[in-house]
Amino acid sequence: MTTRPAATLRSRYVEQAASDLQENRRLQRELTSRISALRQEEAMLMDILRLAERYEGLPDPSPVPDPSAVPDQASSAVSDTKGTPRRSLLGSVLLELLAGHDEPRLAKEVREELLAKHPDRSPTPQVVRNTLESLVAKGRVQRHKQQRAVLYSLAQRPELRVSSRSKNSAGSKNSD
Repeated sequence: MTTRPAATLRSRYVEQAASDLQENRRLQRELTSRISALRQEEAMLMDILRLAERYEGLPDPSPVPDPSAVPDQASSAVSDTKGTPRRSLLGSVLLELLAGHDEPRLAKEVREELLAKHPDRSPTPQVVRNTLESLVAKGRVQRHKQQRAVLYSLAQRPELRVSSRSKNSAGSKNSD
């Protein structure tokens, strides 16, 4: 009689182990699929980041045409051949605008100032926010949250403060 309950118990364990193994394999397939999707997303984001760093870090604008500025390309190509300077990168312009203010600014305010001071430019609000966030990621701009609002200001980097103090103590005025 002891062999029958033992066989029943053993068959239950075998069934449970088989069920657990099947569930484990299903979860592994699901996780493998998720990991693959995340790796593709990471690769895409890294490509975007590399492109942003490549074009944001250049002292002069890249000769690669900006698809959003196609109508302006003809006029800027003509002006480039005449030796006049090309347009500054949007990130550089936004940094200059933020430098003109002591208090943090909304992306909307920065865009409005950009449109007023640079009528030849018309980036969408999303492009301005994305550019500001790119500058945040590079440590050049700080993000401030006030309730639901997000404000931006120039980053306070220690090496900048030290150099401006030494310039100020030498009697020169720092216009940064």
